[in-house]
Amino acid sequence: MASNPVLNDKRFEQVIAEGYGTSPVTRAMTYGGTMSALGVMFAIICVSGWVGWSQVNQTTQEVFDAATRQTVVVSTTSFPGWTIIAALAALGFAFATIFKPKWGPATAPLYALCEGAFLGAISAYYNQMYDGIVVQAVLATLSVVFVMFVLYVTRIVKVTPKFVLITVAATGGIMVMYLASWIFSIFGADITFWNSPTPLGIGISVVICIVAAMNLAIDFAFIEQSVEA
Repeated sequence: MASNPVLNDKRFEQVIAEGYGTSPVTRAMTYGGTMSALGVMFAIICVSGWVGWSQVNQTTQEVFDAATRQTVVVSTTSFPGWTIIAALAALGFAFATIFKPKWGPATAPLYALCEGAFLGAISAYYNQMYDGIVVQAVLATLSVVFVMFVLYVTRIVKVTPKFVLITVAATGGIMVMYLASWIFSIFGADITFWNSPTPLGIGISVVICIVAAMNLAIDFAFIEQSVEA
C-alpha cells in the first residue's frame, strides 16, 4: 500500500518469506521497536549533519572597486567536495535497502550517516547565502510532520485506497515536473516558475507540501498495519 520504496508490503513480504534473511526466531514489529529505530536514525543524522555543517566555511575579503572607487566586502563560501561523495553513497545505501531489505540493520544507519553529512553541508551553504532559511525550513518540516501525525491519529485523515492512488499519482507528477526542469536546464532553459514568489509559484509550492504530507500519512498507516498484523 505504501508509496515509500522501503516501507511497503512487497518489501515486507520479502523479509518474512521463508529463508529470506530471517533467523529461526523472528521478532514481531512493535511500536516501541519502530520508535527506537527512528530515534537511532535521528541521532545519527543529527550528529553527521552537524559535522557536515561545520565543514562549510565562509570567508570575507575587502576588495577595492575601481568603478565606484569604494571598498566592498566580498564573501566566499567553500563547499567540501567530499559531501558529494556522501550524497552518492547515501543513494547507494538507499537502493541497497530497497532491493535487499535484509541488509537494513546495516545499510539504514550508513544511509543516515551519509545523508546527514550531505544535508548538513548543503544546509550550511544555503544558510550563509540566505540567512535564517534553514531554521525556517526545519521548523516548517517538523510542523508538517506533527500536524499530519495528529490528523492521522485522530482519524481526521483516513488512508484509503483512493487516498493512496491520488498520493502516488501526485508524487509521480511532481517527480516528472522536476525531471523536466532539469532536462530543460541542460539546454539553458529555466522553467522553474514554481520557485518564483508569484501566486502560481506559491500555489504550486503549497500543493507540493501537501503531497509530501500525504506521503507521511501513508507511511504512518503502513507502520500501524504492520504492527497490528
